[in-house]
Amino acid sequence: MKFKNSIFLLLLAYLFYATGCVRSANPDVERGSFFFFQDGYPEVRMSSIGFLSETDEALINITTDVVLGSLIYSTEDDVRSAHLSIEIRILEVEGDFTKNVRRDFSVESSYEGSHLSQDVFTHDESIEVEPGTYEVNVTVLDRTSGKASTRTSEAVIPNPDEPEINITTVRLLGKLINDSEEPFFPITTYTVSSGLDSLQFIFQVTNNDLEAPLEVRSRLLRYEADDEPARPMNYNNYSASTLPYIGVNMRNPEVVDEIIRRLDQPGSVLIETKYEILERGNYRFEVETTGEDGEPIYKARDFAVKSENYPAIVNMQELAGPLIYLMDRRDHEELMEIQNPDSLKEAIDRFWLTNVGNMNQAKSVINLYYDRVEQANKQFTNFKEGWKTDLGMMYILFGPPWYVDRFLNTLVWSYSYDRSDPRYNFVFERPNMKNEYFPFDNYLLQRNQGYFNVQYRQIQLWLSGSILTTRI
Repeated sequence: MKFKNSIFLLLLAYLFYATGCVRSANPDVERGSFFFFQDGYPEVRMSSIGFLSETDEALINITTDVVLGSLIYSTEDDVRSAHLSIEIRILEVEGDFTKNVRRDFSVESSYEGSHLSQDVFTHDESIEVEPGTYEVNVTVLDRTSGKASTRTSEAVIPNPDEPEINITTVRLLGKLINDSEEPFFPITTYTVSSGLDSLQFIFQVTNNDLEAPLEVRSRLLRYEADDEPARPMNYNNYSASTLPYIGVNMRNPEVVDEIIRRLDQPGSVLIETKYEILERGNYRFEVETTGEDGEPIYKARDFAVKSENYPAIVNMQELAGPLIYLMDRRDHEELMEIQNPDSLKEAIDRFWLTNVGNMNQAKSVINLYYDRVEQANKQFTNFKEGWKTDLGMMYILFGPPWYVDRFLNTLVWSYSYDRSDPRYNFVFERPNMKNEYFPFDNYLLQRNQGYFNVQYRQIQLWLSGSILTTRI
């Protein structure tokens, strides 16, 4: 009995080590905002960075993006407009300093479909604070609907009067193609559009060591990650050794670029690094130096280069990709090989009209399908596009679940009042606990050969147009 108790205690200690000692997030790695969509609420993305001005004033720069299509518009004197308020609240983590700022805006639009727009209204503001570590809360209120959304980030500003080596948070900025005269703009999201011309990384290094120069190393890393659409529901489950199961290999990155800088003068130095837009994939820009105690000081910015209009679906390639869930795989491969946009559009139109038949009905089915695709991008994006994830595939084909049950590493979506019905209750397992080495939710559908008929029937609802009246 004593031996069994010892084994139990060892297992308990191991579980504590495996779960409690692995941080859920690394505060030294900035990832920007993941998309967070809640129907009827302002869609908000934000980022903040602390830095010292040229005169050593402590400042926090806060960028807030509000998706125009998430606001409520009204018409007055033939002018369509939305009215919003942005409230910024800054709280010192270990101190008493607080600051509240509120700004009111009106956004005009002549476009009657303003509620469909994925363009953003951007507010960028620098606020003077004291050196320290801060929690930054941004609340966006749609004054027409009365609904508000809040996002939170952290900002750290070193004290210029204290002899301490430090690195600020790394900020990511982008520039549009053909806008050479325009300045770089902050990117608030984890995802980056492949339609940008170039990227810029900015960070500030404080060196107060008068005796020795400071060496700062920056590296651009690329991580191997699964980029394939979800496989059919009736296929075998992913093997634990495959990339789709692992998701993204965060431990063995490819070094794309490495720069070593030597800072000979004390004080605060702003360092900028620029790259032409990168190939689609998952990246990290990291910065490292050594503190006076010999310990490493580390900061990083993670990001992923996605399709040009992400999360929206606009061009022909973006429209063709998600059709893999309705088409034979070989037919879809032939579709994706079409390079001419006009020819690809004809093929996509022919696919829908041949199956649905009625043009007006086909338009409604198309609108519903791609609305689901965009919602999947906003709700399930991780290291790959939301529509490519298992959750995204199920959301597109079946719509939002009626019930959701969450356990430690398990998610259950139910599309039936009978929660034990195996046909319409789907189980998703997450292979990895969410931690600093794997910061993404990667829920995988527990596939079953018995799902063949379930998926086939759902696909036929889409192809016949019956999905408009019978959702499942």
